[in-house]
Amino acid sequence: MWSADEIAELCYLHYRTRLPKQGKPDPDREWTSLAAVVKVESSTQREVLASPGNLQVTKEVVAMGTGTKCIGQNKMRKTGDILNDSHAEIVAKRSFQRYLLHQMWLAASHQQCSIFIPGTETGKWKLKPNTIFVFFSSHTPCGDASIIPISEPENQLSKPVTGDDAAGQSERRSNHDHLGPEDKRKSEKTASNHIIKRMKTDDDGYFSVIPEDLTVQQVSVKREDDTNPKSCECSADMQTANKETGLGRPKVVDVYRTGAKCVPGELGDARIPGLGYHCVGLLRVKPGRGDRTCSMSCSDKLARWNVLGCQGALLMHFLQYPVYLSAIVVGKCPYSQEAMRRAIVERCQHISFLPDGFVPQEVKLLQSDLRFEHSRQAIQEVQTNSKTKLVPCSAAISWSAVPEQPLDVTSDGFRQGTTKKRIGSHQSRSKICKVELFHTFQKLVTSISQEDLPDTLRSSTALLRR
Repeated sequence: MWSADEIAELCYLHYRTRLPKQGKPDPDREWTSLAAVVKVESSTQREVLASPGNLQVTKEVVAMGTGTKCIGQNKMRKTGDILNDSHAEIVAKRSFQRYLLHQMWLAASHQQCSIFIPGTETGKWKLKPNTIFVFFSSHTPCGDASIIPISEPENQLSKPVTGDDAAGQSERRSNHDHLGPEDKRKSEKTASNHIIKRMKTDDDGYFSVIPEDLTVQQVSVKREDDTNPKSCECSADMQTANKETGLGRPKVVDVYRTGAKCVPGELGDARIPGLGYHCVGLLRVKPGRGDRTCSMSCSDKLARWNVLGCQGALLMHFLQYPVYLSAIVVGKCPYSQEAMRRAIVERCQHISFLPDGFVPQEVKLLQSDLRFEHSRQAIQEVQTNSKTKLVPCSAAISWSAVPEQPLDVTSDGFRQGTTKKRIGSHQSRSKICKVELFHTFQKLVTSISQEDLPDTLRSSTALLRR
């Protein structure tokens, strides 16, 4: 069927062969992050979600993004012509929305190649039952999912640790039942080999601590003299691991630090050295150099998509049900299954009173053993003897499976090469910025006759047709 490694390999191949050199990092001094959405089609949805086996499925990358940057709040624009958040996950998701808008146009034009089929309401559509979407990220999402325990066997506490075995203790154990034969073998092989190198947090933060380029994070424990009822406790996974160290399990000695900041006005990190540095489960904003950002962490956004879908509010006018991700695959990097589940699934699973069709999802979480060639850790290993300081690539690449201008390379939120004088012009805008996606939606609406539009758009069609 399909495995985590197959998804990762497909995305890496697409990155190497379909994306141009422009926008990619200089491997002598730069690194970046990669994310993508893969369409998986089979005869039935149940077979697609089953463990890998003999069933043949079709896998296709339909959206891809690279990037590590995020603009500060002072650079944000009310006109919607700038990309506020250029982290790879967000670029990939917005590229995916562009793909979905094109697929909806195909459906409305009565072309059979669309992923959508008619729903039960006038003007409404739904995803074909044999189609699912898998989200891939070369690194753990920044924010809560990156608050990963650092473990060390008791008999090696005084020995230096290596950075290669970057995976959380609970990662494969919790997900073991969801894995196919190939992934189960890899899970068992690496279950006891999870030592992670501790690194210093960068000031600019996005992928501060983790060697792979993820934002690192930490968990805080409740202090004995702390009377604040809101004080945080370390995760259950770390508590259990420390209680059972006598049985040969590694001892949790620290947590990764993240540059993502807690949302202003809410509960903050305790910043106690060691396990008590971070609080888990909190909403966080991405860090910036000096100018604070207003962009939520990728963990928080993935959690939101897991409840509201990836289609966005505009396209939802045409959909009977949201478009959800069925699985999330993370490349080889520091990873914790427990942290991923907590950040993306558990924080929102008790949300109720949602509109019809919206339901918190039990998304499948997997990790691949294949590492991204331009990740921070991969570049560091190649440049071991180099004195050149490694920096994140300033450009972001977006790619969508659409016929017209599928590719976009941006920097600082605008198309790469945009001068100050040209900011605000049509040529300066990315195809996935807010105003461009709205224009694509507007063209979709105006291409459909009044009687075929959903009820929610009929009264506003005159405005959209201007």
